[in-house]
Amino acid sequence: MDMAACQKSIQKGARARYRGSVDRVTGILVEATGVPAALGEMCRIQRSDTDAIEAKVVGFRGHTTLLMPHGDISGISPKQPVYALKREFQIPIGPSLLGRLVDGFGRAHDGGPEIHEATWRRVHADAPGPTERVPIQEPLQTGVRVIDGMIPLGRGQRLGIFAGSGVGKSTLLGQVARGTEADIIVCCLVGERGREVQDFVAEVLGEEGLERAVMVVATSDRPPIERLTAPFTAVTIAESFRDQGKNVLLLMDSVTRYAAASREVGLAVGEPPTVRGLPPSFFASVPQLIERVGRTAAGSITGLITVLVDGDDPNEPVADTLRGLLDGHIFLNRDLAQKGHFPAVDVLDSLSRLAPALSSPQQRHNAQILRSDLAAYQEGRDLVEIGAYQTGTNPTLDGALMRMPVINAFLQQDPYDITPMAETHQMLEMVATAGEGGPV
Repeated sequence: MDMAACQKSIQKGARARYRGSVDRVTGILVEATGVPAALGEMCRIQRSDTDAIEAKVVGFRGHTTLLMPHGDISGISPKQPVYALKREFQIPIGPSLLGRLVDGFGRAHDGGPEIHEATWRRVHADAPGPTERVPIQEPLQTGVRVIDGMIPLGRGQRLGIFAGSGVGKSTLLGQVARGTEADIIVCCLVGERGREVQDFVAEVLGEEGLERAVMVVATSDRPPIERLTAPFTAVTIAESFRDQGKNVLLLMDSVTRYAAASREVGLAVGEPPTVRGLPPSFFASVPQLIERVGRTAAGSITGLITVLVDGDDPNEPVADTLRGLLDGHIFLNRDLAQKGHFPAVDVLDSLSRLAPALSSPQQRHNAQILRSDLAAYQEGRDLVEIGAYQTGTNPTLDGALMRMPVINAFLQQDPYDITPMAETHQMLEMVATAGEGGPV
């Protein structure tokens, strides 16, 4: 070892330890004094000689540092030492993550060995700059006809799935996961029931799908800081594969439960509640999360993000905020679901802002014919159902009524039926030209 390296090691070994102590525990917060740590930095609470837990600095109250532990707060008591680690939260990144289920902090959560990688990555990182973005012009197959044909999804696009509870959001995500052409799937389940995690792994991904997937799970019983961190952990994992040149599909279910965790943490640290009790930090953090999803010169992250619409109100605060940040939206309709129409996509209320760049003029023309037929049928449905409509009164409605059986056959799809994109476009053309001299 040369003299400079030796001197550096001595200085490092002689460095003072940044130590404070626990003052009290209030709800989900640990209040500590004498801890010289900045907002967002990590600390270690030494509960005993052999037991320690990491905690994140989430705020200050006078000279008191507010900490949110990464785990169960049981066993924390006053006067226990708190060490400032002088680093932000990081997770191990690498190929060994494939096929694994991790918690919201990136730790193994499937009973397998701990994840040990040489590369560590900051969870709260900056999004790519505007000049680093690459135009989104290449469609990504989902295998779902109504999406590939009517609401095309591009590599690097961010699309929201908006619906009330029990309308089929998770089922649609699973259908996309089975039919996608993406190289890697990163699935983030926030605030879900524990039972649904195994169902998603077994029924949606299966053994073959899990080999190219990473599951990030923070169920409803986990601490709010874990549910708040899980989406950022998932995005960080997706970014690591994107930077290797992979096309990644990021599935997040749901951002509404992330908002609930944000509310719990925000109110605990004393943030003033705004609309629906959401703290200002939620409206600041969501754009930071969404903007990290996208396409760069290296690869792409395509985001499908579900929004649990409160009371089926599409204009409630979380839905309204996300709709303005995303590159399109898919609305699921409860009436369609109750009639057994799955996926229950409301085509007229759904939109892909990148459709002109992702589809040919002929494909857009065919899709517009279907939209016109659906709009005409919706407008005249009441008259038809009560028998007050006479054929020939409205030629547009007559054409729509003739084509509705084949339109519904095209739009409805079994969750385990995967349709290649080329076949979807052929079927779309057949439906659009039905009854006009084209094939039926």
